[in-house]
Amino acid sequence: MAASDTLPPEPYTDTPFDEALSQRYLVYALSTITARSLPDVRDGLKPVHRRLLWGMRLLRLDPTAAYQKCARVVGEVMGKYHPHGDQSIYDAMVRLAQPFALRYPLVDGQGNFGNIDGDNAAAMRYTEARMTHAAADLMAGLDEGTVGFHPTYNGAEEEPDVFPGIFPNLLANGASGIAVGMATSIPPHNAAELIDAAIHLIDKPEASVVDLLQYVQGPDFPTGGIVADGPAAIREAYETGRGGFRTRARFAEPEKLTGGTWQLVITEIPYGVAKSKLIEQIAALVTDKKLPILTDVRDESDELIRIVLEPRSRTVDVDTLKDSLYRLTDLEIRVPLNLNVLDASRTPRVMSLAEALSAYVAHQIEVLVNRSKHRLAKIQDRIELLDGFLIAYLNLDRVIEIIRSEDEPKPIMMAEFGLTDRQVEAILNMRLRSLRRLEEMEIKKERDALDKEGKGLAELIESPQRQRTRLKKDLGKLRERYAPETPLGARRTTVAESGPAREIPLEAMIEREPITVILSRRGWIRAMSGHRDLAAADTLKFKEGDGPLFAFHAQTTDRLLLVAANGRVFTLAADKLPGGRGFGEPVRLMIDLEGEGAPIALLPVPRGGAGAQALVASSDGRGFLAKLADIVAETRKGKQVLNLRPGAELKLFRPVVAGADYVAVVGDNRKMVVFPIGELPEMARGAGVQLQRYRDGGLSDAVAIRFEAGISWAMGGGTGRIRTEADLNPWRTARGAGGRMAPIGFPRDNRFSPALPFATNQETSESKD
Repeated sequence: MAASDTLPPEPYTDTPFDEALSQRYLVYALSTITARSLPDVRDGLKPVHRRLLWGMRLLRLDPTAAYQKCARVVGEVMGKYHPHGDQSIYDAMVRLAQPFALRYPLVDGQGNFGNIDGDNAAAMRYTEARMTHAAADLMAGLDEGTVGFHPTYNGAEEEPDVFPGIFPNLLANGASGIAVGMATSIPPHNAAELIDAAIHLIDKPEASVVDLLQYVQGPDFPTGGIVADGPAAIREAYETGRGGFRTRARFAEPEKLTGGTWQLVITEIPYGVAKSKLIEQIAALVTDKKLPILTDVRDESDELIRIVLEPRSRTVDVDTLKDSLYRLTDLEIRVPLNLNVLDASRTPRVMSLAEALSAYVAHQIEVLVNRSKHRLAKIQDRIELLDGFLIAYLNLDRVIEIIRSEDEPKPIMMAEFGLTDRQVEAILNMRLRSLRRLEEMEIKKERDALDKEGKGLAELIESPQRQRTRLKKDLGKLRERYAPETPLGARRTTVAESGPAREIPLEAMIEREPITVILSRRGWIRAMSGHRDLAAADTLKFKEGDGPLFAFHAQTTDRLLLVAANGRVFTLAADKLPGGRGFGEPVRLMIDLEGEGAPIALLPVPRGGAGAQALVASSDGRGFLAKLADIVAETRKGKQVLNLRPGAELKLFRPVVAGADYVAVVGDNRKMVVFPIGELPEMARGAGVQLQRYRDGGLSDAVAIRFEAGISWAMGGGTGRIRTEADLNPWRTARGAGGRMAPIGFPRDNRFSPALPFATNQETSESKD
């Protein structure tokens, strides 16, 4: 007989793959959400944190006990309660001990538990720990029947479902975690403010978030800082349970140094930002010259944060430096709020501030009732025994006689005196020395006290009003420990509304100095300090075989436009040009200038000239007006301005002088047209319109002019004489006409200005602010 005939077939279920996958994934997701990532609204703890504190409590590591090795705690927790990796458990324990991570640390660590620079803690075999008073407050009442217990993962031990303590841990210390399909992010708050809000909520259960914000100012981070949001933004975040808080570092007043100089000191940094990372960001700004008004950053921190910033000069504006740092570094961040927690039924949901505090108050009322019931049961058990003792004292001789004469005295005493089994057992176990008259009086006194306490507890259990009064009294005692007047309870974060950091223009960050910009024919660019004489030999030194293409005066605060023949316009920052000691550097290292894109113009963007225009034209006679502010490109690739037809190239890019009302165009055929400048469209990019019609050849030159001033050009021969054609009416026509021959004496190169190898006209670069 085959083995398959003797063994029963294995049971299986035929289920579609997508259904089986969705069911299993749902189980995994729920496990992650409820047993790992989201905190409980009642005690604000995740399971790993709750098990850590529970394990420390069983090891008797209370705030007054001696420290024990963290490895002992981790091993106890991992072996009995939390069957996960030891490193993950230790990491959770380290965070509970870090005063810069938790507003009210729950673990008192001894040794290296990491620092605000982002360094890791020492290994668990080196560090020691015990609980803090906050942890003791969070677990107070665990032995008083306040909460339920459930078996551990292997059924060998028990652990609490939730902690009963009155400390408002969820909002006081906050929480963060990423589950499956959801996450939580709760910033820390001030415990005294939360207690005040809870007391108000006890008196007025229907209180709104607006009412509670009279007590809760906003987050209170362990690292201090400033919350810069306004009341409306803070209220919206707390009403919806979602939002964020714009948090800034705190600066001390500028420290005066010798010679009128000063330095700026950062004393508090935003929550969750590593100090070393922050300093690296600021140092990168200095190294990359992205913040020219800052020259150095130093870390002079010890126990307190002290980051020193040195400005470039004493004339730097303090607010400008601060706003620049806020925008460019993590000195200003947004701390998110996502109040996603597990409610009392272990269901994840996003709560408002009022809902979270209401759940906390409801839990404390439940804990108070459970504690009272547990205590009342203990009192009743004790009173039962005391009543038995009193009966024994009243019938002492008979009790002794029964004990001495009967082999089984218990049933006889129960029948004769109406005692219960527990009472008789307690009487039989009584010592002879307890038969004193004084002991009887003590029993009566204890019985009366317990009876009085029991009646009070019974009234408390039956009266919601008494419960609320008692809870307010308990909260008042707790507030004394975390009062704003104490070092632990004092608010560390300031809530002060301020607008977003200003976008500081480049001119405000760069010290304005005159420079001379030189671009050679082979594409080497440099900036010499000062306004040099462009005709001097020492100014225009070039490599052998090279020569000048463009040279002009500018300022370090200028932005330069380099126009290529392929129709692209690139932007260069004048302060970042190489110095003028050598021959400079190839301009292609700064921008992506393609091989066919030879430079045909280089000029500065006028400062304060928001409406400044340039006349853009191609070799086939098409063009338009372009506003310079619209074609500034911030990337290496530049910006395509003129769309060229096949075979054409960008011929000219010439600024339009103020007051120009006409455009004069001359072709290779020496024919010229003059038409109103209004016939040209203003565009940021395009192919343009036809300026002049040609049968052969193309455009030679074009310029914007004032019609009544005519056209002037330099006479040949080096005489320096200027000739002017004042009457332009013979050439005045509509745009796109063929035109007529240029005036007698017009330059043979068909250009309106001398064909110099470099520009000397300073009207654009020297425009006033």
